[in-house]
Amino acid sequence: MQRLVWLRDHMQYSDTLAQWSHRQFTYEFAEQPLAAWQREFAEGQDNGEWQCLIALEHGQLLGGAALAANDLPARPDLGPWLACVFIAPQARKRGLAAQLIAGICAEAKARGTARLYLHTHDRSDYYAKRGWQVLESFQAWGQEQWLMMRDL
Repeated sequence: MQRLVWLRDHMQYSDTLAQWSHRQFTYEFAEQPLAAWQREFAEGQDNGEWQCLIALEHGQLLGGAALAANDLPARPDLGPWLACVFIAPQARKRGLAAQLIAGICAEAKARGTARLYLHTHDRSDYYAKRGWQVLESFQAWGQEQWLMMRDL
């Protein structure tokens, strides 16, 4: 049975999830080695920078999503952020991303956050169908990106 839990309570999955996001979003990590990102990501579970909700099934990591303090260095005026949404290929098409995103939104709202942000280069349609609005497009990491927001 699948369940959603906080990574801070299951840190044995931290390096794997950090590796998945490092590989999925290579353009963002071009100047940060994997080991450095794994340290930052693990520390972020305690210091509030990268609080991650993960999906587990029978002890297997299926994916995760983060509530990040700052996910776009060019926009330090915005935040918090939905970030690092990733589902393992074998677990896709089961609605896990939507469940993780809903969990992050619920947590942010419970903390008194009124608005979340995200940026994406290839999933703006997916997020728009789920209530996110495009604020602007911008160029970063050699490609067009979409800055989006959602009121909670």
